[in-house]
Amino acid sequence: MGSVSMPLFPLNSVLCPKGRIPLQLFEHRYIDMLSSCLKTGQGFVLVLLQDGKDTDTHVRFYATGTSVFIQDFNQLPNGMLGITVEAIEKVAVTSVSQNDTGLHSGTVTVLAEEPYQTLPSGFDDLVSLLQRLMAYPAVSELNMDVDWQDARHIGWRLTELLPVSKHDKQRLLELDDPIVRLQQIDELLDLLGS
Repeated sequence: MGSVSMPLFPLNSVLCPKGRIPLQLFEHRYIDMLSSCLKTGQGFVLVLLQDGKDTDTHVRFYATGTSVFIQDFNQLPNGMLGITVEAIEKVAVTSVSQNDTGLHSGTVTVLAEEPYQTLPSGFDDLVSLLQRLMAYPAVSELNMDVDWQDARHIGWRLTELLPVSKHDKQRLLELDDPIVRLQQIDELLDLLGS
């Protein structure tokens, strides 16, 4: 696939391929985006904010994000529109523009898929940690499939769920070697524990 234009959704979270996240939409620009995505069958791109809040009109965000598709949507008790999205693949975003409603869009190019790597021995602690995190009700409700033999899956889910800085999460997302990602997660956990 070449470059395509897609709407951008700046967020204070990182989502890796095969991950899911619930979002609440209340701003007109994002409700219009959702309506357009549902009509055309096109997804959008989640990008991590470098600074600012996701409700700000003028924000800076990273140029690597993930394309997502809308998996489910419903009206929430608070009157907002709730959607659950699932990440498809990592993308690079260039040529960003903003329309008069404040919605960003950009030229998006799909990045090469990370190679499958069987989880090597030595990462049992990370697997146990991820199993505990996946048992939390808010995570469990997302019904994410995890291939426990795939080093990519283990690293992606830990990247999303661990309490590390969003900049560390972005750095982990941008890596293209699943084993290096797991090693760096191990190092971050050592820092958290010290």
